[in-house]
Amino acid sequence: MTLETITSIFLGIGLAASVGFRVFLPLFALSLASYTGVWELNESWQWIGSLAALVTLGAATFVEIFAYFIPWIDNVLDSFAVPLAAIAGTAVMVSTVADLDPVVTWSLAIIAGGGTATAIKGAGATSRLASTATTGGLANPLVSTVETGTAVVVTTASIFAPILAVVLVIIILVVIFRIYRKLRPKRNESA
Repeated sequence: MTLETITSIFLGIGLAASVGFRVFLPLFALSLASYTGVWELNESWQWIGSLAALVTLGAATFVEIFAYFIPWIDNVLDSFAVPLAAIAGTAVMVSTVADLDPVVTWSLAIIAGGGTATAIKGAGATSRLASTATTGGLANPLVSTVETGTAVVVTTASIFAPILAVVLVIIILVVIFRIYRKLRPKRNESA
């Protein structure tokens, strides 16, 4: 496995994690990176770097970011975004991985890309639902700001420093896991 292959896997994992926060932002950033020649995509995914894809994904990113600042609409978006994140996480992973057998590429994309995106999107949707239930949606724009900011940071790190992006993803997943462990109900050990 070459350094280029490892770097491409790290890029894919970082972008997949970002998809868990905002579905279109990492796709737009990948499109922009491909369009400007910063990152080269797999042959069958070159269309992401086209001007049409760049404009479309840019518009979708703009709409998605601002729609998440509207309480209650954000919860509706999450119901669509969770399955969409799995698909988009898988797609960004497949589009960036270089020089691997297709079976390995797709397996890695589904597990690492789709799995990471879904885990993060699911945690985000749960936190937004809790915010809506406890504050009537008043704190939801704060949740959206944190998610969008995290997506921007992880996406930027993915494109320019993929190793740093993987470190950030690991930290994010550890935080999510720790929060989950604190919130899950304790089993009755005496039964």
